[in-house]
Amino acid sequence: MPITWTIGILVSGLIAPPESLLLRDNPNDQGRAIFISWVCPQTESITGFRIFRACSLPGKFIALNRELIIGTEYLDSDTMLCDGVPYYYFIRVYSAYDSVDSPVSGPVVSSAQWFNTDRINVLVLAIIINGLFIFYLLRARHNTRMFIRKINGLDAIDEALGRATEMGKPVLFSFGLGYITDMVVIAALPILRRIASKTAQYAVRLIVPNSDPLVMTTAQETVKEAYTEAGRPDLYNQDNISFLTSDQFGYAAGVDGIILREKPGAIFWLGYFYAESLIMAETGHSIGAIQLAGTTETTQLPFFVAACDYTMIGEEIYAASCYLKPEPIMLGTIKGEDFIKFLLIILISSTVFLGTAGRLLANEAPFLNNLFMAIVNWFIPKS
Repeated sequence: MPITWTIGILVSGLIAPPESLLLRDNPNDQGRAIFISWVCPQTESITGFRIFRACSLPGKFIALNRELIIGTEYLDSDTMLCDGVPYYYFIRVYSAYDSVDSPVSGPVVSSAQWFNTDRINVLVLAIIINGLFIFYLLRARHNTRMFIRKINGLDAIDEALGRATEMGKPVLFSFGLGYITDMVVIAALPILRRIASKTAQYAVRLIVPNSDPLVMTTAQETVKEAYTEAGRPDLYNQDNISFLTSDQFGYAAGVDGIILREKPGAIFWLGYFYAESLIMAETGHSIGAIQLAGTTETTQLPFFVAACDYTMIGEEIYAASCYLKPEPIMLGTIKGEDFIKFLLIILISSTVFLGTAGRLLANEAPFLNNLFMAIVNWFIPKS
């Protein structure tokens, strides 16, 4: 027992109480938070720190952390903390055999903050992005000519419909297994409207099998409105826009049956597709129909590319409505998005170059590695 007591005295003499205890209102919080930092000579005998808080002096101090913390920073964001109330703190440092307290510091008061400086990067990016959108929107409203690259799949719509008309065959349109809440289905509706308007003018039958009742109802209203605007409401037949089944391969079998019976001259696959995509596209290819596909499901794009005549890749389908009928707001939005992508490509490429060169030339050119780390740290939000 005396041996253990002696060792405790020796160890306690090696640890010093925390000093330079700094208390400040957390500048990056909505309120009710106090940031605490301190300086303490680190030795192997230190096992951790515990923070104590009181509302007044003299007063009862309560421990804020049950588990000992190893670092020298702590954010007091306890739910019992109140804005506008002064608080006092001290730190207790623990060793294997003893503990030492720092002097009491305070008072410090927390308050709500207008700005979170750790999120300044989000503010800068938001200003840049919104500024680009506003700039291109204003240009589009002033009828400034803006270039949009050609999308061959959309240019081929009239070709496909003309071929079906010449052959006297119907046109088939499918949303796949998408729901009305899917963005790709919403983006495909303007294309369906364009196709329906053309089929009404050419007096060609339009068949739209669906796997979701809400998508079917939306498609019926879209086609009906397009036929009415084209001056041919008499050609509209609600039975041509039907509900098959919500089962994946049951829907594929139903669509394949329609294709083999009706033998459409043009088929449009625009929506959300899964493993049934190749089954249906191969069936359309087997009857010699001209096929146009578009989906954001990247796993199915290779099958459409292999089996269809034209394929819209990824977000090309999102630009379809503006491409077919340019409007200032949509046109300005697309141009703004394209410019942002261009900036991101430059930023990512530059960061990759700096990161690679900084690692390879760490000794000769350490500033490259430092610049790379500065860019990465600026984009990563701080906790």
